[in-house]
Amino acid sequence: MMSRPVSKPRPVRRAHTFEGSTLYPSRKTSLIEDARRDSSSSSVDIWGPFGLPSPTEHDDVFSEGTEEVTNLVNGDIPKRLCVSFSSRGDAGFASLAKAVKVFEMTKTKLIHVESRASAANDGFEFLVQVDAKSCIVRSLLASLKKTVDSVVLHTEEVPKRAIWFPRHISDLDKCTHLTMSYEPDLDNDHPGFTDKEYRTRRTEIASIAFQYKYGKHIEKVSYNESEIQTWGYVYRQLQQLFTTHACKEHVTAFSELENVGLYSPDFIPQLEDVSNFLKAKTGFQLRPVAGLLTARDFLASLAFRVFQTTQYIRHSSSPMHTPEPDCCHELLGHIPMLANSEFAQFSQEIGLASLGVSDDDITKLATLYWFTVEFGLCREGEQVRAYGAGLLSAPGELMYALSDQPEHRPFQPAKVAIQEYQDKNYQSVYFVSESFEDTKQKLRSFANSMTRNFEVRYDPFKQTIIPLDTLDNVRDTVRDLKAHITTVTSALEKITMH
Repeated sequence: MMSRPVSKPRPVRRAHTFEGSTLYPSRKTSLIEDARRDSSSSSVDIWGPFGLPSPTEHDDVFSEGTEEVTNLVNGDIPKRLCVSFSSRGDAGFASLAKAVKVFEMTKTKLIHVESRASAANDGFEFLVQVDAKSCIVRSLLASLKKTVDSVVLHTEEVPKRAIWFPRHISDLDKCTHLTMSYEPDLDNDHPGFTDKEYRTRRTEIASIAFQYKYGKHIEKVSYNESEIQTWGYVYRQLQQLFTTHACKEHVTAFSELENVGLYSPDFIPQLEDVSNFLKAKTGFQLRPVAGLLTARDFLASLAFRVFQTTQYIRHSSSPMHTPEPDCCHELLGHIPMLANSEFAQFSQEIGLASLGVSDDDITKLATLYWFTVEFGLCREGEQVRAYGAGLLSAPGELMYALSDQPEHRPFQPAKVAIQEYQDKNYQSVYFVSESFEDTKQKLRSFANSMTRNFEVRYDPFKQTIIPLDTLDNVRDTVRDLKAHITTVTSALEKITMH
């Protein structure tokens, strides 16, 4: 079973590796590293792991003899430099080769290189990080200027832009950064590591997600007999536990999904069909994903009432456990809860709270998500029931979580956000909510304590995020609220008249 502030990869992978980090860190570690990366890598407006803005009027475009270069020679900034440059038309990566030759001739150590298509022309833009001796900085930049186009020196004094986040639902096409953890191709602890047929199958299914773009229909998967048998086994095991261990919201929605013919142990539902069901119930919709997403990208999707969902299924040798989210986890655990309007609102508020916040706050929100949407418990009268999808898709941990073995604590966001957790064994502690409404109110208070200096709201008609960072945007929001209040007041008056 797996958590959700995240999801998984295949070919054309966009995951990243960090210098000095292990390839398969624990979930807690990977979320922190993902968050530190995501503030830069999720945006076409931000350059990679350095978090440097694209060249703008705020940057120093090199010209020989400028005061900036003189300061560099005098050693006023560290010798590690970030320089960007571009190529035009057919020059392509030939410009990079020429630049590398300059670095070689000046005995400059090349630390990091990244590239992207240029928005201004048909060429490419490159960012390089180098270690250069102060005495050769001027000649290095002069040589680059003669060799490539638009040389820009990025200095530490350049103000960083605000963290990018999607503004329109179509921007989620950019929120597809995947982590490297739990790859059946790479992780020798994965149940499917030695099964070439399973790994090939995963690649086929992942290609659907890689090709998906906003507005398209979700391509169907033709599941084979082995996959359906695995689904049916997990389905029947959980079905026996739901009435006694799952919260009433999950039980109600799960029964409805069965009654309308979407859910059955005999076949695996298609995402497009389930997505249409959710849209009608709570406005949530599904988007296919190839695997484990970074925390920032996944949480941002929730702000638009979009749930990024895998289509592959766990390996048949381990039907009761999966090291990453599969369709059993998504469809049996998450979807029934997202069909509840109160829980859907709670999930969206977590997503909205994540937009534009710091890396540390992303980590805290991801941890809150883990202990609520994934492993949350709630009170129903005198009893405690599960509402977290991680529990509702894992029979063993579902029974364990509701036993007297683990510790149960009241849900307090400030404490939950810093609670250590693990992803390979059962949790030692679970947090119990009084109700979804109570949890929403506490989450709102916690979000107000985060470092973001603006609020956001979601316009469901335009499917757009509106930052409330100007008086005009605030006035527009107040005007909309007044219209709603007028309608509600009128309705109350009419009701009381009868």
